Amino acid sequence: MTHYEPTFASLSQHEVPNWFQDAKFGIFSHWTVGSVPAFAPVGKDPFTLAREEGEEKAFTHTPYAEWYWNSISIPGSPAAEHHAKVWGNCEYETFVNIFLEAAKGWDASRWEQILAASGAKYCVMVTKHHDGVLMWPSETPNPVHGEKWSSQRDLVQECADAARNAGLRFGVYYSGGIDWTFQGLGITSWGTLFGAIPQDDTYHAYAEAHWHELIRKYQPDVLWNDIGYPRFGEGAAQLMADFYNGNPEGVVNDRFDFIGVMQGTSHADYGTPEYSTESVGPKKMFEVTRGIGTSFGYTQEEGEHSYMPIAELITMFVNIVADGGNLLLNYGAMPGGEIPWAQQMRLLAMGQWLSINGDAIYGSRPHEVSKLSTSEGQVVRLTKGADGAIYAMVCGRSSTANLVIDGLPAGAVHLLGYKNQLKRDGNTVVLPVRPDDTPVYTLRIG
Repeated sequence: MTHYEPTFASLSQHEVPNWFQDAKFGIFSHWTVGSVPAFAPVGKDPFTLAREEGEEKAFTHTPYAEWYWNSISIPGSPAAEHHAKVWGNCEYETFVNIFLEAAKGWDASRWEQILAASGAKYCVMVTKHHDGVLMWPSETPNPVHGEKWSSQRDLVQECADAARNAGLRFGVYYSGGIDWTFQGLGITSWGTLFGAIPQDDTYHAYAEAHWHELIRKYQPDVLWNDIGYPRFGEGAAQLMADFYNGNPEGVVNDRFDFIGVMQGTSHADYGTPEYSTESVGPKKMFEVTRGIGTSFGYTQEEGEHSYMPIAELITMFVNIVADGGNLLLNYGAMPGGEIPWAQQMRLLAMGQWLSINGDAIYGSRPHEVSKLSTSEGQVVRLTKGADGAIYAMVCGRSSTANLVIDGLPAGAVHLLGYKNQLKRDGNTVVLPVRPDDTPVYTLRIG
């Protein structure tokens, strides 16, 4: 077994394990204090806002409810105006107290049921977001607020148990780069975002202690850091080496050192495009991460009217997988841990679709010809299945039972969910029924 050293050359020898490449679908859990005020303006995701209206707008009008503390620290922002109107002079600490009290009543078994039914293969839980609140009773409490800034109920262990009982692997998210109890409130640009990363010895030791504690206590398979790492990444390589030496099947994301990964001087197993389905490079594993709406954390402003429709969600997922990536789809839980019903519906719809079409997804790899189209213009995405077959996923509904796909690979054709072989004449396949009840249906070839 390979022994890893804390160097780029050594860490780069780590291969992305098959389980992660095979999984395709993971669940992200944002259960944060921001769910108490539960406000953010609904609109475009922050990356689209930055491109179209400037980076300052992406922060002043961020749709991320989990950023509430920062948002109300920006004079004139929609969140600041909302806070003054609804909450007056209420301090953020009040929300922390309400949240931790509500979390005492959480029913972990409900998460287990939803995770099991979603079809996901791994789950990543937020253990500390940018507000610094810890979701477990840490051995290293917050130096500013002490134990009142952490849950005395071990929510991380209970989520890990729920995920594993549901058959999923478990990962931990930790905001290594930002902790507003140390510094950084009032972020309004990418420059002030990265400038807000504490670089002092105290925070470096604090974050290091937490990461090592999370690995030791919960034995995660995924380390999902965010924004960056203190002291310009110092110690991250040692952390990764220790993690791999204890769990060679583990994976580490690219957010310990974005810039170093892009420059080829820092290690990561995979990239994490956010609210983007673009891969991060032709040879780099990637995981698209996004919310069901445009917020990760729960907000009362979102709902059925603003969540991604199920048909679009499944189609997006198919395109990500056909391009060689995973989808880490987030739900934002309410203060007591409840997952909004409209979000549950989408997770359950994913599970239902995967129960029929999973052979085209789990364990698949991109086909050398990844995209075709029907004579009516529906996009067809191809994958190579773990069973050696080729799978053609048709995105959209045909107006006829005679499906014509130019360039369809040779071989016998079956429709997933239907037991009999389909009639085929060259590029024309005769469907037994027109599959109107699904946004994407799958042909197995071979």
